[in-house]
Amino acid sequence: MTTSIAPDLIVSVSGIRGIVGQSLTPDAACRFATALGTYLKGGRVVLARDSRPSGRMLRSAVAAGLAAAGCSVEDIGIAPTPTVGIAVRRLAAAGGIQITASHNPAPWNGLKMFGPDGAVLPAEQGRHVQQLFEGGGLRYAGWDGIGAVRVPPDVLDDHVRLASDAVSAANIHAAGFRVLLDGNGGAGGPLGSSLLRQLGCEVVELACDADGVFVHEAEPIPAHLADVGPQVERSGAAVGFVLDPDADRLALIDEKGNCVSEEITLALAVKFRLEQNRGPVVINMSTSRVIEDIAREAGCECSRTAVGEANVVAGMRAVGAVIGGEGNGGVIDPRVGWVRDPFLGMAMILNLMADQGRPFSQIVRALPAYSMLKTKVTVPKERLTAGLDEIAKRWPDAKLNRLDGLRLDWPDRWVHVRASNTEPAVRVIAESPSAEETKRLCDETAACL
Repeated sequence: MTTSIAPDLIVSVSGIRGIVGQSLTPDAACRFATALGTYLKGGRVVLARDSRPSGRMLRSAVAAGLAAAGCSVEDIGIAPTPTVGIAVRRLAAAGGIQITASHNPAPWNGLKMFGPDGAVLPAEQGRHVQQLFEGGGLRYAGWDGIGAVRVPPDVLDDHVRLASDAVSAANIHAAGFRVLLDGNGGAGGPLGSSLLRQLGCEVVELACDADGVFVHEAEPIPAHLADVGPQVERSGAAVGFVLDPDADRLALIDEKGNCVSEEITLALAVKFRLEQNRGPVVINMSTSRVIEDIAREAGCECSRTAVGEANVVAGMRAVGAVIGGEGNGGVIDPRVGWVRDPFLGMAMILNLMADQGRPFSQIVRALPAYSMLKTKVTVPKERLTAGLDEIAKRWPDAKLNRLDGLRLDWPDRWVHVRASNTEPAVRVIAESPSAEETKRLCDETAACL
């Protein structure tokens, strides 16, 4: 039997996302959880949520759906998304679900799936769950096979320990940094504060209670942090760290209050990691070229995958990467887990600062400089393929890559066009040595769509 799905609900191989009370309903959440439970054939499943108030309601629906499929539910409550991956491994679970809409505004929420390795469920497996959700075939346990729901031992301390062990905690402690942490009312404030204090930092907390009250827009990009930057400078902090609601992205603010591009988070983490241990680096197709430059300078290979955390993880495993991630502020290190981890990013950046003994702004200025612009365009689905062909014809001299939408490369610039996985939009992202050239490239690309 085919089920009815709200037309505005975003359903993908990584989960579902929508506006609570409209496209995302308790029924949809329950059925999606049952679809995952059906795919997993029961077993133990970790359940967590970010701090959005709607998560309380969705938690009940998801727990019911999992239990109905015969799953034993390990409810770890409000927790960062990377902590879910750690909990899955620690509890030897068959999978996990995080209730989150990541960087989407407060009215949104969603469900994100994890596999038994603690990584986001790969596309092929996620597609099976999607098909069960959309097409039926759900398995419901009998009265004597319904799963139980329990609260397992706390896993936050495990996460703090793993992040601390990946760096020289002694070096950071000796530096005695004052750090501003903006949790924006999300799930990562408490864990972030705990980690920073363990590393010997004096922490200036801003909205670090996981109460779901966003003090600014959820996505931690410079345009949304105009009021946070001055607070970093006034507090005398050496650096400002900003988390998104489910804490899988990390934005940076220098000691002068200047917001740094989210692309620099991964760049600095890669620079630190390759100084620790050289090896392959994997990034997605929309990530800044500065990562390639850093890897090349260290004598290491840097390869690209399609956008999406699961794709980056698959690429990292294929080449045995020592670090990888996405330019949205996400750092992935196999020593800690297979999920974008801002806590690890904070520890690495602090270690880099301690080792170099320079102000954070100077460390950023020493990196290769590019200007990136990320834009969105509304394009009818039936028009996208023809639009991509027109873009390819517009620049016959460029190197073409159709792995994920269309990417055009030149020696000093690039543009990437792809349909968003999380929003009803087409993303046009470009990078070049100058802001003027980057904007021109985005505008001319969008005009072809």
